[in-house]
Amino acid sequence: MSNPYAVDKLIAQARQLAAEYRRTMGKTLPGISNEIAEYDVTRLLGLRPEPGAESGWDAIDPENGRRVQIKSRTIFDESKSGARIGQLKMGQDWDSVVLVLMDENYEPYEIYEALREDLQEFADGSGGGRSKRGAMSVARFKVIGELVWDRVNGRQDGLWDNQA
Repeated sequence: MSNPYAVDKLIAQARQLAAEYRRTMGKTLPGISNEIAEYDVTRLLGLRPEPGAESGWDAIDPENGRRVQIKSRTIFDESKSGARIGQLKMGQDWDSVVLVLMDENYEPYEIYEALREDLQEFADGSGGGRSKRGAMSVARFKVIGELVWDRVNGRQDGLWDNQA
């Protein structure tokens, strides 16, 4: 079993490294935002990590058994629109997608969740253009999904107190 303090410390260092790398090099470190997001989602929403990406989901919600795909997007400039999330794995078994939105310091500020059936019509290609490949804009995901956590208020279902 890993030491939770050590993991917290490593993730904090990863956030700092990723932010400093982007400021210095002008580009992002590939894959780092998803690693941080998976950690944040399991900690903030109480999900259980599910190793093995071949399954199509990244975590299980112990409250309802939902199999959750975790996506992340780091927003460096809120004034720029058109940010997209990665391709949804529609050919695999999962129940919902959680999207973690992070600021320029790789800190989460909002988490949205959308159910598979709500995403299905847009991933089928009926949403137009790029949706044929399972890609979707952050703005579209926010409309389809539900805000489940934010930096100010914590969990939206009242189970988590951000002040604790």
